[in-house]
This record gives sequence, C-alpha cells and structure tokens, in this order.
Amino acid sequence: MPPAATPKQAVEIAGKLLAWYDRHHRELPWRVPPAERRNGVVPDPYHVWLSEIMLQQTTVEAVKPFFRAFLAKWPTVRDLAAAPVDDVMKAWAGLGYYSRARNLHLAAKAVAARTGAAFPDTAEDLRALPGVGAYTSAAIAAIAFGLREPVVDGNVERVTTRLLAIGKPLPDAKPLVRDAVAQWVPAERPGDFAQAMMDLGATICTPRRPNCMLCPVRDDCVALATGDPARFPVKAEKAERPMRRGAAFVAVRSDGAVLLRKRPERGLLGGMAEVPGTDWTARRDGATGAEAAPFPAAWRRGGDASHVFTHFALELSVWRADTGDMPAPAGHWWSGPDELPGEALPTVMKKAIEAAIPGATQKRPRKPE
Repeated sequence: MPPAATPKQAVEIAGKLLAWYDRHHRELPWRVPPAERRNGVVPDPYHVWLSEIMLQQTTVEAVKPFFRAFLAKWPTVRDLAAAPVDDVMKAWAGLGYYSRARNLHLAAKAVAARTGAAFPDTAEDLRALPGVGAYTSAAIAAIAFGLREPVVDGNVERVTTRLLAIGKPLPDAKPLVRDAVAQWVPAERPGDFAQAMMDLGATICTPRRPNCMLCPVRDDCVALATGDPARFPVKAEKAERPMRRGAAFVAVRSDGAVLLRKRPERGLLGGMAEVPGTDWTARRDGATGAEAAPFPAAWRRGGDASHVFTHFALELSVWRADTGDMPAPAGHWWSGPDELPGEALPTVMKKAIEAAIPGATQKRPRKPE
C-alpha cells in the first residue's frame, strides 16, 4: 500500500495542480472557467449533471455537440422532464449505452418534482437519482456545489496510480486511488481540483507517451522517479468477449421507407428502434437465415454487420427485401428516407441498415428553398 501523504504534501500537490489548471484548463461548453468562478459565476447543476451523464463511457469530443443540442432543445431540467421519452432517446442516438438516456429522463422527472426543481446538493442525495453512481454523484457535488468529494474517473486513476506507483491491478486498486485522492482534495476549490486532475490525465498524463516534462506534479511522481510511468495503471487481464450471431431483416417499401419496430423497454438497447431481427442476446445466438424472417418476402443477402458491446461481440447476417406498398405489421412502422436518420437507432442497427442500403441513415442536406 502506498504511504499516505502528509498534510503538507497534500496541500502542495493541490496547489500545483490548481495553478496549472488556472493556466491550462480545457475550454468545455459545460464548464465555468476558473476566472469566471473567481468572479462569482456558479456552475449550473443541470449542465454539470447532463455533461457527466453524457461523458460516462464516451469521449469529450463526442459529447460536445450532443450537449449543445440537448440544451438547445431542453434549456432547463423542467424542459427535459416534460419531453416525451422517445424524443430524448432520438436525441441521444449516437452516444451509446442507451440505458443512460432512459435514466436521464427519469432523473430529470425526479428533479423537476422537487421544490424549485432544485438538484440534490449532497453526494448521498444525488446517488438516489436514476443513473447517478458514486463517481457521478461526487463529480456533481464537487463541481456544482463545491463539496470536498474525491472524484475518480479513468483519467484520475491514471494520474494517481502513477503519482504513487500503485502496483495493484485495477479494478482492485480503486479503493487505494480513492483514498489517495481524498487526501489531496483541498477545502477550497474542490471542483476545480477535480477538473484539474481530469484535464491532467486527458492532456499530459496520457495512456501512452505521457508528457512528463510538462507535468506540474512531476517532482511528486514516484512512477517517473522509477523510470516507467507508462507501466501504470496496472490492469487485470480482460476476459475474451464471446462472439454471438443473429440476423437483421431490412424491409424496404417502394418509396424507400424502412420497416422498424421498438425494442422492449428493459434489457439491452431498451426502448430503441430496430429493424426486425432474430432473438440473439449476450448469452445466446439467434437464427441467421432467411427462414427466420418476420414475414414471407423475396429476402436476399444484404451483407453483414459487426458490432462490439461491452461484454460480447455480435455478427449479424443482413437480409433485404423490397416489399412494394405492404402495410406495416402490428407494432411496426415505416420510416421514410427523411425520417430514418432521426430515429432512435443504436449503432448496431444503423450498421445493419447501411449494409443493405448504403447511406440510408445519414442525414440528407436540406434542399434549397
């Protein structure tokens, strides 16, 4: 176990990081820069919460346009709570991990029902919101409410394991990392400290080729002193993902519309739109042939679609049929060429449709008026 920092060391590390952050912080659409915070600008808890939910397992660059689009559609948490859940799911399409969108909507409703639509202002109360776990609650508490909470994401894990040369593999080392960060969090500016740690990991203490010469805490880094920072964090060997197989059936109406249906609310990709397909899951294969089609038609092979989920990989045999003006079966609907790009389609379903109809899920340029 790495030695605990003395109070003096903890103050020095926090001071170095905050001074670096003041000069080199990233400009992010949900963030209040340090100079504005010193002038009394307070972060909006709605913005902090929305960004943190979006950033779960998604990159900063991917999140920026989604964050701006959500605020344009739903400027307040009350607006988001009042929106139909299907609209939220459509706006989320492309961010992945779609249970986050359902929980986002549920949490917005829970906050909107509170007095003044005020967000809970402690980490413990924030954890009661759907989709808010230990990391997210700590981040909101620190950044939005200035509470002295240790905020630990992947960037912070990397910085901390290098600073202390923690040799225990992740995820078993998580408690050691959290305890260390808890020692370093200053009473003043805990939110800026959390964001400084994240920025340091994202821009300097990177997974490969860390730029140690520019690091504000390089003199405190045990991994640098021992000569091999990139060895940390040590990670346990990952289990190999199983490969699952199934089929997707892309039915195309005479006007180019594609037949869709909605997945069950619970389970993988819950509540999202999909083309009809076979009953594959993370634990079993589905049928892959035309005999498993949802209705008789002249089905022909349209290619394959591959996708990797967190715990398994999937290979879909894609089949296409041109169905004339067939009415949509019960529980299905036809989505026209202009509507299809805006449907709440998960990436795997976009891949299946693209295999059968290249370009179908891409947004079309507006025609000049």
